[in-house]
Amino acid sequence: MTHPAICRLAATLLVLLAPALGAQATDLQAEYRQRRATFAAGVGDGVVLVLGAREPEKDYLSFFQSPSFHYLTGFREPNSALVMVSRGGTVEATMFVPPRSPANEVWTGARAGVDEVARRTGMAARSNVALIPTLDTLLRAMPRLLLVTDPSESPRPTWFRTVEQLFVDTLRARVPGVTVTDLTQRLQRQRGTKSATELAYLRQAILITGRAHEEMMRALEPGMNEFELQALIEYTFRRNGADREGFASIVGSGPNATTLHYNANDRFIQDGETVVTDIGASYRGYSADITRTLPANGRFSPDQRAIYTIVRDAQAAAERQLKVGARAADMVDSSNAVIAAGLARLGLTEGPDATYECGQGQRCAQYRLFYMHGLSHGIGLEVHDPEAYYFSGVITANTAFTIEPGIYVRANLLDDVIPNTPANAAYRAKLASLLPRYRNIGVRIEDDYFITERGVEWVSRVPREIDEIERIMRAPYNGPARRDPALVDAYRRDVP
Repeated sequence: MTHPAICRLAATLLVLLAPALGAQATDLQAEYRQRRATFAAGVGDGVVLVLGAREPEKDYLSFFQSPSFHYLTGFREPNSALVMVSRGGTVEATMFVPPRSPANEVWTGARAGVDEVARRTGMAARSNVALIPTLDTLLRAMPRLLLVTDPSESPRPTWFRTVEQLFVDTLRARVPGVTVTDLTQRLQRQRGTKSATELAYLRQAILITGRAHEEMMRALEPGMNEFELQALIEYTFRRNGADREGFASIVGSGPNATTLHYNANDRFIQDGETVVTDIGASYRGYSADITRTLPANGRFSPDQRAIYTIVRDAQAAAERQLKVGARAADMVDSSNAVIAAGLARLGLTEGPDATYECGQGQRCAQYRLFYMHGLSHGIGLEVHDPEAYYFSGVITANTAFTIEPGIYVRANLLDDVIPNTPANAAYRAKLASLLPRYRNIGVRIEDDYFITERGVEWVSRVPREIDEIERIMRAPYNGPARRDPALVDAYRRDVP
């Protein structure tokens, strides 16, 4: 079956599943209630605080809700907070939201307001103006604050204070003696297991992302600018019901294909180069993450084929380890072994286990010069979402994650990366003869998988074998595909 046919089949299935999806959407508030109850069970007496994201200072900028708050409430308006009082085994939840303000809403659009939030969520609701006085009263009676935040992936300087930290400073000044317990990891563990609704939203995000990849495969040709492909990708996202891109779209050609998170997307693509495209549509807040590597002229060169084959074989080796109860480390070890052996065969390393002097007397694996990132991460409300195996080390059911090996031959390895020391002399000489041949070839293949009680599902069924990619790129391109009503109408049904 051709991949366009698979997409048509998926759209047909969405139509057939519409009643089930609609029923699922109508019961979302029950799901959010269950999430809050699961999270609060066993935390002991205390006041749980989860802050939503703040509105941008300029109200014409895009607002995105914080993942933890979204997960527990489903509420996507700014400047809100969730307070749960856990006392004697019972939990009472209250939402604090901005009151209605017609003067502001002429700029921002209508907001739900206190009464509507109470009706929609089934929780008590109050104006956010009452948040600090209410916490003041609660913490004086029960001085234990249980805080949930959204950890940053980027290191921050010691002087940097997050909104949550500043908020806690204010509460401590008002209520001396209050203790603060961080329950973020508790919620991260919970988020690592996905509900049927979450998997349904992810599936839609993945389907839309696959459409964008196939459009790009058909359109790509030498002489285009990377931003032309980015525009086509993000047009396809929105045209098919995505909220937005789940992260900055990566379209890297030539030397940019060897930069992991390149997203300037403003270089003209040259004949004979590889193009790495790492993209993900966000659907109802849930982000896909799929990467494909394409030959700019529609045909992989022998050297590009050789590297692509190693990466694809490494991905397949990891896939073979996927089953409920397996160690997550097994898929990593299997994939790494394939890459290390493949690079040695090409001569880019001195052997699968070879090392080099990487500084201060330390030895580092040579294969890591060409493959420096992790193999897998969770997907969900964040493109790097918490995943159950992060905490248990074991692959479990009802989870969603990526597998994404890669090889990147950077042109500056000898100039900037491998120290020019006597211990590295032989290896540097070996690379000097090979780098002109392989330089600027970057290859990453990333797919999305669901693990359920029924087994493993490769969800991101986008062409990834060399012959598939070359076949789709040979076909004439006549512009973006026509609107698919079945795909877009899913958005109408999946109302959170």
